[in-house]
Amino acid sequence: MRVDVLTLFPEFFDSPLATSFFRRATDQGAWQVTVHDIREQTPPGVHRQCDDTPYGGGPGMVMQLDPVVKSLEALGYSAVPKRKRTDARIVLLSASGVPLTQSKAEELAGLQKLTLICGHYEGMDERLMDLFPIEEICIGDYVLTGGESAALVVLDAVVRLLPEVLGNPESLREESFQDGLLDFPVYTKPADYRGVAAPAVLLSGHHGQIAQWRRQQALLKTARHRPDLFVKLRVTAAEAEWLREQGIEVSDEAIIPAVAKSKSRSRRATS
Repeated sequence: MRVDVLTLFPEFFDSPLATSFFRRATDQGAWQVTVHDIREQTPPGVHRQCDDTPYGGGPGMVMQLDPVVKSLEALGYSAVPKRKRTDARIVLLSASGVPLTQSKAEELAGLQKLTLICGHYEGMDERLMDLFPIEEICIGDYVLTGGESAALVVLDAVVRLLPEVLGNPESLREESFQDGLLDFPVYTKPADYRGVAAPAVLLSGHHGQIAQWRRQQALLKTARHRPDLFVKLRVTAAEAEWLREQGIEVSDEAIIPAVAKSKSRSRRATS
């Protein structure tokens, strides 16, 4: 996977990209990530200006088109209005974008080429979206000083999904948001710490009971911490009963209908 990051502050990425899974992905050849300074596409001078005042007036500044357009063209993109998306994707980190989700991270991790643009100031000249097939992504409903922090979040969510980057691929299947659930609580040694014990079921060695406990705790945690996710879930009748015992309201529509078991009849062959 090839990743290009366009930014006004390339030094922001020096340390993060040299550590942890970022470094592992690079060393293993899972991706090739390059950070580009947008200011290199401006005329030589002291300030190498990339912003200007907004048409129509108002506070703040707006990122200019030309340096960003030339940065994209230097990466092989062509400014063609309303061009369709391909396996190469241009993403602008913007407060106006769609929320970053686990499914979106999985989608981006499947690309051959990903380009991230770090927005700044009051935003980007809107005509950039008319010239390139740009997708806007937001990491949360809050305002940052620039898109660099958001770009790192996107890269973090994507890099861990690349093949061979995680030491244990099974951990991808048992983490938050994979099934619309938050992850279940986890514990490690010692079994008792200052009088607070880890759940006995996790020490029992009974895999079936452990799986049931983890499912129940994931449901409970999601209901309490992310009710917006919980209302989208479907649960069994037994799970609904258990949740109601915990004080969690479960609608009848959320319960998976029981499937009647058909009785198989054995037939004897006659000769």
